[in-house]
Amino acid sequence: MRIDRRTVALAHLPELGHYPSVESLLHRGKQTGLCCGSPIPGPSSGSLVSGLFREAGFDERRAGLAGWNPLGEFVRPGDSVLLKPNFVNHQNHSSQGMDCMVTHPSVLASALDYVLLAQPGRVIVGDAPMQSCDLKELMDVTGYAQLKEHYARLGALVEWVDFRRTILDGATLVAHPITDRRPVELYTLFDLGSESLLEPLSMHADRFRVTMYDPALMRHTHARGRHQYLIAREALEADVVLNLPKLKTHKKAGITGALKNLVGLNGNKDYLPHHRLGGRERGGDCYFGGSRLKMAAERLLDCANGCSGISQLCCRQAARVSIGLARLLGEDSNVEGSWHGNDTVWRTCLDLNRILVYGRPDGSLAPTPQRRILTITDAVICGEGEGPLAPSPKSVGLLTCSVNQAAADLVHAHLMGFDWRNIPLVREAFTCPHYPLVDFCPEDVQVLFEGRRFKQPWPLWNPVPFRPPAGWVGHCERVCSEEAQAGYIEPRYE
Repeated sequence: MRIDRRTVALAHLPELGHYPSVESLLHRGKQTGLCCGSPIPGPSSGSLVSGLFREAGFDERRAGLAGWNPLGEFVRPGDSVLLKPNFVNHQNHSSQGMDCMVTHPSVLASALDYVLLAQPGRVIVGDAPMQSCDLKELMDVTGYAQLKEHYARLGALVEWVDFRRTILDGATLVAHPITDRRPVELYTLFDLGSESLLEPLSMHADRFRVTMYDPALMRHTHARGRHQYLIAREALEADVVLNLPKLKTHKKAGITGALKNLVGLNGNKDYLPHHRLGGRERGGDCYFGGSRLKMAAERLLDCANGCSGISQLCCRQAARVSIGLARLLGEDSNVEGSWHGNDTVWRTCLDLNRILVYGRPDGSLAPTPQRRILTITDAVICGEGEGPLAPSPKSVGLLTCSVNQAAADLVHAHLMGFDWRNIPLVREAFTCPHYPLVDFCPEDVQVLFEGRRFKQPWPLWNPVPFRPPAGWVGHCERVCSEEAQAGYIEPRYE
């Protein structure tokens, strides 16, 4: 295996920016003859990820041979395996399709075929999209429903799990939440206490917010010396986690990829601080400055999230009026922490990554990693602009593979044309003093691509930068030299 924790593998698809259709995947499945627990005879011949695994050097001595399974050294017989795609929501608010929104089913299916070939003991596909997501509609629109039925029909024992404990009953402004839809016994409560990366902000813990949730609930989960997360037991009982993010921009975190995708392991969103109430001038990090109109809108939204019926509707409408007045006065409409000054969301994300690496099923953190994590990122058709809920498609035609989430997102930032030093989620992943996510420096990260091992500075494999979210424009973009813009950087490789 050529890939290690400091190395990220890249692979181009034969056709830039195109996925195999779900129908072709189903036809391929019929040809393999999978039935009632028998292994898949040979998915490597046409698999979407086979070239990526060869680039990474998984089981390279047997690459191309009959029955080759590159994951055979990563997934062992009898293992419990969790595949974690990125589902987010059932619709793209930019109206530009789902291919740039969620992990494409062809990526998951290609990885899942190799997992099943390794004869694991348990296989779960799970995620916790936003509470208003209609997961059935998402599955139908994207083709995941067909894929699920396909594996069930062929006898593959795959569990499909929605990790959410709360969903909205309908999509109206006065929709009522359905709570406790999964038993709490299926989760493990972690309290990181002073070890949490949120602890330095805990003197203002009453300001922690997540959009559309009652702030009173979060005051029970995050306070000085108390920082709780509720993690699906399927992740903690897994021997292997296949992290399958979709690469796209994120209004609050800058980018969403390997690190951000693990937020979907938490069952209740009121355990996940996303920003702090108020503008920077008023002690928060929701937006720049100290707009009184925006503060009024935030307070009204707090009231709406804590009530129901006509009162909720009135509060939301009044909040819209306040935001509208702010825009008339030349301000933006951000009251959700959607900008580069958000100093909260990256801490939540990195806490969750540390839990996945070190967390035990009993809610404690071990001194050493507890499971194997492999990230396969869908960067074929990515999302740019106002992600994660309203991204625009950007064809890149790449898949990436890494055994370290921080290394993966360092490379992802480069592919997007962003400066990782100005994205706290990536930068701070290399600085965690306790329960670290890395034992190397950012400069140590290398890339395997087309048979070469590239050291930094890397060439511009994607020469056209991503369009960042509005709140990140002028802050996260990489400043390139004229030579780099022209593509003349001479890469270093071994």
